[in-house]
Amino acid sequence: MAVLEKIRVKLGVFISIVIALALLSFIIDPTTLEAVSNSMSSKNDVGEINGKRVSIRDFEQEVEDFTALNEMMTGSSAHSEQQMEATRNAVWQSLVDKYLFEKEAKAAGINVGNAEMSALMFGDGDMVSPLISGDPAFADESGNFSRERFNEFVKARNTDQSGSIKIYTDYLKNTIYTQRFYEKYYSLFAQSNVANPLMLSRQIDGNNNTVDVEFVMVPYGFRTDSTIVVSDKEIKDYYKSHKELYRQQASRDIEYVVFEVKPSDEDIAAANEQILKVYDEFASAGKDEMKGFLLRNSDRPYSEYYYRPGELSTISADVNDFVFNDGKGASKVFTKDNTFYVAKVIDSRMVPDSVFVKHILLQGEQEALADSLVGVLNRGGESFANIAALYSADQNPNVAERGDIGWMTQTYMIPGMESVMTAPLNKIFVLDTQYGKHIVKVTDRTEPLLKKQVAILEKTAIAGKETFNKYYSQANDLAVKAGGKYENYRKAVEESGLYSHPVNRMLEGTDRLGSIDGTKPVARWAFDAKKGKVSDIITVNNNYFFVVALKGIHKEGYATLDEMSSDIRNILYREKLGAKRAAETAEKIKGLDSMQAIADTLGTTVSTKSDIAFASLTSQGLDPKFIGAVSVAETGRISGPLAGNIGVYVYKVTGRDTGAFYTEDDARTRDSQMTRYSLQMLVPVMMQDADVKDNRARFY
Repeated sequence: MAVLEKIRVKLGVFISIVIALALLSFIIDPTTLEAVSNSMSSKNDVGEINGKRVSIRDFEQEVEDFTALNEMMTGSSAHSEQQMEATRNAVWQSLVDKYLFEKEAKAAGINVGNAEMSALMFGDGDMVSPLISGDPAFADESGNFSRERFNEFVKARNTDQSGSIKIYTDYLKNTIYTQRFYEKYYSLFAQSNVANPLMLSRQIDGNNNTVDVEFVMVPYGFRTDSTIVVSDKEIKDYYKSHKELYRQQASRDIEYVVFEVKPSDEDIAAANEQILKVYDEFASAGKDEMKGFLLRNSDRPYSEYYYRPGELSTISADVNDFVFNDGKGASKVFTKDNTFYVAKVIDSRMVPDSVFVKHILLQGEQEALADSLVGVLNRGGESFANIAALYSADQNPNVAERGDIGWMTQTYMIPGMESVMTAPLNKIFVLDTQYGKHIVKVTDRTEPLLKKQVAILEKTAIAGKETFNKYYSQANDLAVKAGGKYENYRKAVEESGLYSHPVNRMLEGTDRLGSIDGTKPVARWAFDAKKGKVSDIITVNNNYFFVVALKGIHKEGYATLDEMSSDIRNILYREKLGAKRAAETAEKIKGLDSMQAIADTLGTTVSTKSDIAFASLTSQGLDPKFIGAVSVAETGRISGPLAGNIGVYVYKVTGRDTGAFYTEDDARTRDSQMTRYSLQMLVPVMMQDADVKDNRARFY
């Protein structure tokens, strides 16, 4: 009984916890526990900045906010992958500013107070931030910054139902706040970078002083010297003393075989037959019928675009030549890279490259006012800007003047407004688009050019089911033979005569292997797999089948001694080889007092080089060690042997010259350039010191 009592006392707390967890498992939904576990896992973090974890959920919310801001500023809700990538980069930088840079700036004694922010946003004169004073949305009729307009804009924040004004003013405030920290920190850093007269004098001398030299060089060659031994201890000692040089990002060493799905001869013939089958119908189709016809029969949809000469060459040079040198009826069938084209000119007219457009967007009940407002404008009763201010649903704060869209091109165009490209100047008319009714006026344009609207019947040969299955079967055969093991993979590759592409130190976000884009699935597999494993088939772009083997793993941080031992061994070997060759050369030329005699003894020739400047180490095509040595060598005296990077040098400076082409202004300009470079490196150095982890490649 005493023993049982002791167990109850000792394990009472433990048993209570076990019972509590058991009860919780009945009370709490397992999916809830999983969600909590996921939220606590670093696998769901896009990164870590200065000790602050950034979860994918929080990051995505920031991306949504930035996207909404961008839509409001540009008036466009279309987002390409490049635009989304730029948005994610902007969000990441804003988080780095918030969690790292601003804290570092404050630690340096810098601050931006409330009074200063008020002056930057609402102050007088030059104190107002250029982000506000330079914004066309807050300019008066003469183009000057209007504080009244800005104040009105801010006051409207509380009554704006859409919330767009709040989004934009918050953006202005946050951006100005961060910019002010950058201005102060950069100023502090730049002003502390002082070049005193002695430093300037040395820089001027280094660029103006040149030397002429005679020399002989005995190359090391490529044969390994078996008498030179580099010990493991020497490698280890070198690694320890140079460890800071071996910081690395996480990466992987892989090999892969890729099977590209290419259309067979039968597939190509089928595509040609398809285009010939509808050729006559295409040739006879009118402009009104063409859009529907191409939608049914062509890989390329109908386009209202007017081409200038040469533009169609990006599609096919043959198509371009036909359109602008013949252009009658339908062309013959042209072929390029397994794609077939037939072209037909739909219209020809004089079209400018760009037009300047004013518009008033009416939505909902306002649309009924369109004709009457056009009448008011035509009579000159009100200005376009005033009508826009009263009625326009477009409240984009970045328009230069109320009602202005600005310069529009065929590729930078509000959908539905394409007719503005050929509209007469200063004529006010109404256009219907998906956004509502637009009262439009074209006020300026570039010089019109003869352009042509072209319908293109296009059909690309694609791999059929049999072709697709053939390549898939080949990839599957390799994957099955490999059985997930690298040794089997190598054996299967050699037996099948396949080429295995090696890739060393592939980064996590790698999205291109060779000429193939979109390969992030390969990188993701490699970063989740164990060394020595081989993948199943990884499909990329529905057109490539990859079988991948993971050969090596390099973790983030410092490269290990094993990873660097081969490189370090080579460095130490070259150092020892240089010292040995220099000693052998010194023994051979002992007592010789002419460069020609030295060259004859060493079995080489005397070379000459003029105007060697120490300040231009990397721009003269010479060994840097050699340049450094001759810059301080005694004139007229044979010097060396010197162990350089590629061989042993014996040399004699034959003359020195001091010029005046490099001035103090040049020196100061160079110092200014170096300061700007240093400023660009400030944040990257902060990020390295704070061990910032950017894991966005895992998610995007």
